[in-house]
Amino acid sequence: MSPLIGVLALQGDVREHTEGLRAAGADVLAVRRVSELDRVDGLVIPGGESTAMSRLLGVFDLYDPLVSRLREGLPAYGSCAGMIMLASNILDTRPDARHLDALDVTVRRNAFGRQVASFETDLEFAGITDAPGADPMRAVFIRAPWVESVGDGVEVLATVPTGPAAGRVVAVRQANVLATSFHPEVTGDHRVHGYFVDLVRAA
Repeated sequence: MSPLIGVLALQGDVREHTEGLRAAGADVLAVRRVSELDRVDGLVIPGGESTAMSRLLGVFDLYDPLVSRLREGLPAYGSCAGMIMLASNILDTRPDARHLDALDVTVRRNAFGRQVASFETDLEFAGITDAPGADPMRAVFIRAPWVESVGDGVEVLATVPTGPAAGRVVAVRQANVLATSFHPEVTGDHRVHGYFVDLVRAA
């Protein structure tokens, strides 16, 4: 039976994540209401603008229910702004921005620079590209965060391989929570979505 995975549909790459999840074998539900959140087996928090997303979670009365479900163990995956929202500590954010405190990491917003500094690179991603015959993962970074530090129990899955940001952490997992700085939904490579769907099935 296919898991039902929600995509938080307040802003960002909702359609692209929906396509990636379906390609990976999941049923998908756009989540804008508590009743929809209550139905899903896992949740994707897409890229977008993290401070706006924080405000919209309050407007739609989703913030407290989402925090509760995450504390109960709801599997979640956040890309770019989604990573920021899931983090326990955020650098360079607005003082009124709220986060979900589901990953024991410190992230820095817009760490790679402004929109004009967006870039692509090939990454090795633990659990995906280390499979026999697997190709590197093409990663697209758009005003992306990076992970400054990780707590106990957080697994580093990918780092930037070369350039000024070499060694910076850009993918992490802690139990049922996954996050990437980059946008796998825009490349047509659905392996991160498949990784998350498998995580949801296992949970």
